[in-house]
Amino acid sequence: MSFELYRSSAAGERMIEVPIQESSGGSNIWEIYPDSSFQIIRGFGGAFTESSAHLWTRLNPNLQRELINAYFSDSGAAYNMARTHINSCDFSLGSYDYLDGADSSLASFDLGPDKDDIIPMIKAALEFESELQIIASPWSAPPFMKDNNTWFGGKLKPEFYDAWAQYFVKYHRAMAHEGIELWGYTVENEPLGNDGNWESMHYSPFEMAEFIKGHLGPRFEQNEIDASILIYDQNRGEELEEWSEVLLRDTALSPFIYGTAVHWYTSTYDWFPASLNHAHELAPNKGIIQTEACVDAEVPHWNDDVWYWKKEATDWGYDWARPEHKYLHPKYVPVFRYARDIIGSMNSWVEAWVDWNMLLNPQGGPNHVENWCIAPVLADTVKQEIYYTPLYDVMRHFSSFIPRGSVRIAHSDLPDGIMALTVKRPDEKIVAVLLNTLPENYNLNVSFANNDLSFTLPSSSLQTLVVNK
Repeated sequence: MSFELYRSSAAGERMIEVPIQESSGGSNIWEIYPDSSFQIIRGFGGAFTESSAHLWTRLNPNLQRELINAYFSDSGAAYNMARTHINSCDFSLGSYDYLDGADSSLASFDLGPDKDDIIPMIKAALEFESELQIIASPWSAPPFMKDNNTWFGGKLKPEFYDAWAQYFVKYHRAMAHEGIELWGYTVENEPLGNDGNWESMHYSPFEMAEFIKGHLGPRFEQNEIDASILIYDQNRGEELEEWSEVLLRDTALSPFIYGTAVHWYTSTYDWFPASLNHAHELAPNKGIIQTEACVDAEVPHWNDDVWYWKKEATDWGYDWARPEHKYLHPKYVPVFRYARDIIGSMNSWVEAWVDWNMLLNPQGGPNHVENWCIAPVLADTVKQEIYYTPLYDVMRHFSSFIPRGSVRIAHSDLPDGIMALTVKRPDEKIVAVLLNTLPENYNLNVSFANNDLSFTLPSSSLQTLVVNK
């Protein structure tokens, strides 16, 4: 039996392999239980937005290949999940759909706007990861199908429920024609809306159930589309429990849906384990997938690794949350937020964790409504330079070592400020990802299956332990 240990830290270490030694005993005993089992891990990934793809197509061929390799190859982040948008979203160059005007027949349907950037980027990724599972999400139906006739806000008119379901079918077939098989769909990105700031379309849980049962699900069946349908696709801390009660208890809906999609934007530190556990307990046979997360409301810090380890980042809620919700949005350390959320949510039954934009520019865009955010990788297309932020390292600490089919296993408790995710891989290797948010080092003595070893968790560090059998 051999061990590998990889570390990133506020001291400047970035995914370096560090030595470990056999345990000499000690009081900080931490146990891993390889024979336990929870959910099967589906994977990790990021999103092919028009903004990301637009930047990628403007890099030279060497940098294009470098970026795809960094995200999708086994020597990089080994992403095996992804997301993209149907029609435009905020991270597009402008609002668009796939029709020529108010074409309710859908006869003019064409992926034209995506053929210049999103589709080529996805095809490049598929060359590295042929088993890539992509989830597609609409932010809004074409305005003529909505009760307010605009991209922002409003609801889908009931008379267009079936046409909108057919739109999904058209999209699926068109992408398949391009050689891209979609694994799944969320019915709507953030159906509670975004205060009308960019593309959105509102549903109640009852309306979403009606749309799936009466239209989307049957249309997929009629057209032999074997794609997973995900409900909700909204922040965990908003109405996840209320929606779960309606949708996951609906026995007529159940055959049509794979599970629940969630986002993280209702807090900079809380992953809402009670809400996630509640969704799992209501429907243990349904999956939960994190479909979007990012450092929002921040202009990126270029070539400044230190900032990503500092408690200086703010999110939208720091300024704009209601007074009674302000406590959920304190300043935070970006690295900690990412690692804490992945560990916490997966310890609460999330089976896949998908980041938002894979690539943004130094401004945090392009974004046609100026909703600037940070991506794990940034690109200056004028200078033809790429910056891999420490957030990219965070993703790699999980995605590079936890392949699809790994099973979450149990471990003993750790002190406040230290978190861990433990899994058993299909090849029987054990992986533990450990986060130390404390300002001091913590010496850990690991015990499992008659084996012991010890190593230090430096202050402000993230480590991945691999146990090779």
